[in-house]
Amino acid sequence: MPGENLTRVEAQGRKALVEVASYEVDLDLTSGDTTFESTTTVTFSATPGSSTFIDAITERVHSIILNGNVLDPAVVSDGVRIQLDNLAAHNVLVVTADAAYTNTGEGLHRFVDPVDNEVYLYSQFEVPDSRRVFAVFEQPDLKATFQFTVTAPKAWKVISNSLTPVPEAHGDSSTWTFAPTPVLSSYVTAIVAGPYESVESSLVSSDGRTIPLAIYSRKSLTPYVDSDYIFDITRKGFAYYERAFEFPYPFDKYDQLFVPEFNAGAMENAGAITFVETYVFKSKVTDAIKERRVVTILHELAHMWFGDLVTMKWWNDLWLNESFAEWASAQSSAEVTEWTEAWTTFAMMEKSSGYRQDQLPSTHPVVATINDLEDVQVNFDHITYAKGGSVLKQLVAWVGIDAFFRGVAAYFQKHQYSNTELSDLLTELETTSGRTLSEWSKVWLETAGVNTLRPEIETDADGVITSFSIVQTATADYPTIRPHRIAVGFYDLDGSGKVVRIDRVELDVAGEKTEVAELVGRAKPALVLLNDDDLTYAKIRLDDDSLAVATEHLSEIENPLARALVWGAAWDAMRDGETAASDYLQLVLGNIATESESTTIRVTLTQLLTAARFYVAPAKRNAAIEQVGTALLALAQGAAPASDAQFQFVKFFANIASADEHVRALREIRDGASDLRGLEIDSDLDWELLEGLVLNGAAGQAEIDAALAKDNTASGQQSAARVAAAIPTAAAKKATFDKLVGTADLSNLIVRNTGVGYQHTNDPSSLADLVQPYFDSITTIWKTRTYKIAEYLVLGLYPTPLVSAELAEATKAWLAANDEIPALRRLVVENLAGVERALAAQAKDA
Repeated sequence: MPGENLTRVEAQGRKALVEVASYEVDLDLTSGDTTFESTTTVTFSATPGSSTFIDAITERVHSIILNGNVLDPAVVSDGVRIQLDNLAAHNVLVVTADAAYTNTGEGLHRFVDPVDNEVYLYSQFEVPDSRRVFAVFEQPDLKATFQFTVTAPKAWKVISNSLTPVPEAHGDSSTWTFAPTPVLSSYVTAIVAGPYESVESSLVSSDGRTIPLAIYSRKSLTPYVDSDYIFDITRKGFAYYERAFEFPYPFDKYDQLFVPEFNAGAMENAGAITFVETYVFKSKVTDAIKERRVVTILHELAHMWFGDLVTMKWWNDLWLNESFAEWASAQSSAEVTEWTEAWTTFAMMEKSSGYRQDQLPSTHPVVATINDLEDVQVNFDHITYAKGGSVLKQLVAWVGIDAFFRGVAAYFQKHQYSNTELSDLLTELETTSGRTLSEWSKVWLETAGVNTLRPEIETDADGVITSFSIVQTATADYPTIRPHRIAVGFYDLDGSGKVVRIDRVELDVAGEKTEVAELVGRAKPALVLLNDDDLTYAKIRLDDDSLAVATEHLSEIENPLARALVWGAAWDAMRDGETAASDYLQLVLGNIATESESTTIRVTLTQLLTAARFYVAPAKRNAAIEQVGTALLALAQGAAPASDAQFQFVKFFANIASADEHVRALREIRDGASDLRGLEIDSDLDWELLEGLVLNGAAGQAEIDAALAKDNTASGQQSAARVAAAIPTAAAKKATFDKLVGTADLSNLIVRNTGVGYQHTNDPSSLADLVQPYFDSITTIWKTRTYKIAEYLVLGLYPTPLVSAELAEATKAWLAANDEIPALRRLVVENLAGVERALAAQAKDA
């Protein structure tokens, strides 16, 4: 990464000098397996006589011509930037270079399908990686039109942001000449090429245009693409957003492309959205994953307006792009799809991750200070997505949803195809809502940290409330006390054994203590739930009586969102060291059997395993792990045949299996000899069951090789890498460590999955000898690998399972001696915070 950074000061200086009109990008993808030819013609205006630079990460620059003058590449190009001096008022720059394919998911990624040896390419440009493909002024506020011309093998398809043209054939190759795009930021342009197969459809936009739709996938995955369903969700999203935003879809077509080895869930390239291939379901997946795919489809569709049509000036407003799409996708899912409990999912998954991130030492305001590109990379976090989306939900509750949508519509109309800042949106919302939002913005967006809300309730001898107040606290490091729009729910047991809501009061909370006079004189219910309906972003606690009822009757709470809030409060209190991890295990195991929401099951079981492995006192850990494994097997056996719950209980059982009887059960399940009726052992589940055996030393490399021979697909290779890294011996862990550190050509998802397997252990002592090698390696890794690979290694090789004072001290020692790379320090600080929190939880549990 050295030399590839770009500071905000540099970007502002360049913006003051340059306006870009157009790019013409000519790519030849037939010139080899490692590099491709790239010729870029840029037309731009500049302050006469000024100097600046254009970004171009290249293998070799062949020629640079500025306004007809030939520049010497050896003098003006360093492989990352090209210096441009003595600019004219109107300029034409032509750069011809060789650029490199990657296998890291950055730039133009090249993948060879192990099933049929076909080659597939796709681009991923956010944040700063279009410069790996063509010469570009790489910053979001220098928008321009882009006209791509691509030469590729004749049998391929080539897709970009514009409608796909009829290719011109010549010999074994063809050339696709795309029409210029509308004005775009470079990071949302796209090139996808290869023998992709497609299914096509269309819809009619609100302005009467016919919008072509297409879904693309690799040949070997095409039989598994449920295109009718994806098109149905897409049409529902189009109708919802065009109506809510009062603005027709702003581009000419809408392609959705499932691409291999993708780092993220999806990317909002204008009219050419790329998705991770795990959203093509070739094996059984949980309902949680099915819902996540729907939310992701609607998230990326929302970006066509918020992000692509209107784009932030600089990455400090990145949060607004992502937070808006997070909020809009949950809102639209709940309103127009079968996933009507999308806000329950949001509370369990997004908000819990936001609370976790917001309690790290590295937390930051939603509107973060972004000094350079490395700041952007590390701020693609749960503050940007989850907290930001939660804060927008709070804003919607604050101003009212109708006023919110009217303000957003005015914002799109006023700023279409241009760049904005947060103040531009708030101006429109103030106009439509009549609320002044400057103070709201200051406390919610410009300060970090999460508040905790607790009820203080007094009653008389008859159980009638004589005093009811809501107490708000903050931490010493982040002391801001915020205004909240919340609801207070009263819940009681009904005659059928259900816990149902009998009353609800909505109010504004401000300051450290808010008296709720409206509730005085009412009978105190069995359960009082603050932040009912999850309107605000705040941690909640239950009063002692409510906690006792929730612990005994959590599974009987009728409303899924109310259950999610109680699940979240219990998890958070345990993580904060207020309650014991062992008690949390009992709460989960006693209530999870009848949970109806797939994401709630998935998140809660993930937290259950985390508590057993990291938060239970060390003296109890082995027994807790065995207890959880035994209970999950029993839950699977008691679940409805072929149900989502049965499937999840089996998956999590395989992850934490530890005893001899667990090994026997895993073998029986994998061989189809168990009594789990309706459970289908497909390729993905087979890998997870094998990983459970490997985790216990009951299978090894020979069994992994045999499984890979049966499933030699891209996902099979990733699973094999993960399972091999889980071999539980110290020698195997060291071999995995040495391979990841010493091998620079492993693809992104092999690296990521190997890191997951490396940390998967029931016996953390296997990692004890790798603490110092980790700290000896990470600076070199950061300086020599691309950002994404470096991030995977810094996080994946940290010996988190050790959870010891010795690991904490070694981490502190490294931090004390290394302060040159802020982005790397941040990742290490977060690793340390996880260890310190686990140590505190263990002390409580002891």
